[in-house]
Amino acid sequence: MPKTKKNYEVIVIGGGAMGLSTAYHLGKKKTDTLVLEQFRFINQMGSSAGVSRQFRIPYPESYMVQFVLDSEPYWDELQSHTPVKLLDKVGTLWFGDPSVKSTEGNISQAEKALKKLKVPYTSLTSKEIEEQYKFKNLPETYTGLFQADGASIDLRATLQTLHDLNSKSPYVTMKEECPVIGVKQHKDTFEITTPEGTFISEKLVIVPGPYIDSVINQLNFTIRATYWNMTSAYFKKLDPKIQYPTWFVFQNAVGGNGNQFYGFPSVDWNHPEYIRVAPDFVIQPLTNPSQRTLVPNPQELAYTAQWVKDHMTGLDPTPHYTSTCLIALSDVPTKELIIDFAPNYIPNHQDIVLYATGWAAKFVPFLGKILTDLTLDGKTPYDIKHFQLGHKYFKSL
Repeated sequence: MPKTKKNYEVIVIGGGAMGLSTAYHLGKKKTDTLVLEQFRFINQMGSSAGVSRQFRIPYPESYMVQFVLDSEPYWDELQSHTPVKLLDKVGTLWFGDPSVKSTEGNISQAEKALKKLKVPYTSLTSKEIEEQYKFKNLPETYTGLFQADGASIDLRATLQTLHDLNSKSPYVTMKEECPVIGVKQHKDTFEITTPEGTFISEKLVIVPGPYIDSVINQLNFTIRATYWNMTSAYFKKLDPKIQYPTWFVFQNAVGGNGNQFYGFPSVDWNHPEYIRVAPDFVIQPLTNPSQRTLVPNPQELAYTAQWVKDHMTGLDPTPHYTSTCLIALSDVPTKELIIDFAPNYIPNHQDIVLYATGWAAKFVPFLGKILTDLTLDGKTPYDIKHFQLGHKYFKSL
């Protein structure tokens, strides 16, 4: 093993979306930063897998709506660095059974939150959803809302933009295929051992997505989380003019079918003749990231294909270009984000910042700023009290 030692102000463990965004903001603060990624950058092994994500403002909680609104200037700033469109604005459509509460939220509660923050939206009947947005055979009791600022995120371009910015920064060093195999603390510093050598830093940002336990276990704590190996597929357009917004349908589970699905428009940057649709459930959660597979669950694909056949127009219901995405989720019904310091029983806990669980692609440039604030200042001007849940979900080993 190489014996080299180098000191940095901050080491970021995890080079996915959150790690690259945090490094970018640290670099803007002229902070000597090292990013360690266990795989290659822009890989398909974690929660950055796939090429698209949904940007949407509807949430059942007003603090989450505000959090999305606060993220918008950071998307604008990141967009200024690339000619590639990062957000394809097509709107967000939520529809389905108005009584259903899912991991995404609830339609009527989202309407209340949008009203509270004066975010414009349109309420829809089942018939209007079918007429305006190409769905079919919906129960008459279904309702919906459409919010025009929703978008499809080009996640690959977002990652590439952040990677390129960090590559140009004199303050950021990035190392890939460089897993963390040892973490030691020496008074006010951390010693991080990798196959490429040992690195010293004053502060740590731990953001390796679903692989977080492999790092924090070395600091003698763990996280209460579940792991979803999420399925995704593309469906060929029979009508080349067919288009959909980003959407989510709220329905009660039927047996093993979680019966909740979401989708995207066709985009010119990925399979433009196809529409992406995915289930927002897994039949069998994983207990450990090592159990992940790149092959989707065939039953989840079958449920999705059947829903496409029954309720979407202009598509062939045969799944193509299938993939999976691995994500860690807190073990609460709302699958909340966790953004916090290490627990106070860990030495120098105030110098260890973590983003641990949750769906957060829509917050990528914003969370990088928040994690940077916490790392350098110990606080952020943004309201994150709802996400500072380490006292509930971190557990001493």
